[in-house]
Amino acid sequence: LINLHVVGYLLYMRFLGRKPNPRWYIPVVLLSIVWAVSIHTVTAFLYSGLGGRPFWNSAILAPRFVVSAFVSGPAFIVLALQIVRRFSDFYVGHKPVVTLINILRVTAVVNLFLVGAEVFTEFYTGGSHVAAAEYLYFGLHGKNALVPWIWTALACNVTAAIIFLTVDPRKNLYVIDVACVMTLFGLWVEKGLGLIVPGFVPSTLHEVVEYLPNALEWKISLGIWAMGLIIFTLGLKIAVAVFTGSMHVDAAHDAGEV
Repeated sequence: LINLHVVGYLLYMRFLGRKPNPRWYIPVVLLSIVWAVSIHTVTAFLYSGLGGRPFWNSAILAPRFVVSAFVSGPAFIVLALQIVRRFSDFYVGHKPVVTLINILRVTAVVNLFLVGAEVFTEFYTGGSHVAAAEYLYFGLHGKNALVPWIWTALACNVTAAIIFLTVDPRKNLYVIDVACVMTLFGLWVEKGLGLIVPGFVPSTLHEVVEYLPNALEWKISLGIWAMGLIIFTLGLKIAVAVFTGSMHVDAAHDAGEV
């Protein structure tokens, strides 16, 4: 709702042909930054504060949540801008894409660093939660359903980070698109199957019971994604129409809508 106010106000002012008043959106932008960091932090605290799940008892869980958001968010926006550029009349310049790529060049590496720090702490020092980490990365007692998933995710994240650091987005933007897709998939697996599921394996009774999502859970997940993409698509259609000038107050007057 906070972010919808910002973009809604700016689009409405452009629709009216007026200059936006910074007092109506700059404070909300600053609030949204604090709110975003706090949401990811509180979510991480809900996991790391559970003493019965030692796999999540990590002080860097909150930074991992925040950093991963700064990776997946820009990657998603880059792909969205590419779609807008190819399927609409709105011109998307290289500057915003390059800015987002520069953010990814830092955050993708930081995300890998935090994962590496977590892996080092788990396996080098041992501790009570090494069983969950061992199950995740190498399998435990013949159970290894998550092993191919987590190593595929790590390969995607490492490859994407290398692409972001070495490829010039002005010359090879299609390669950047591939890296963004790899990043989204890698983080989805890393923060889903690679973080949530191993927290329950082994169980509190020290039993290794593997988890596989059932059909209902897949439907719920797809429904959440579908709802979010529908809202985003509708907003994008309005934004493109306003920025290309096909939707403005004079046209609405001419059509008798205002």
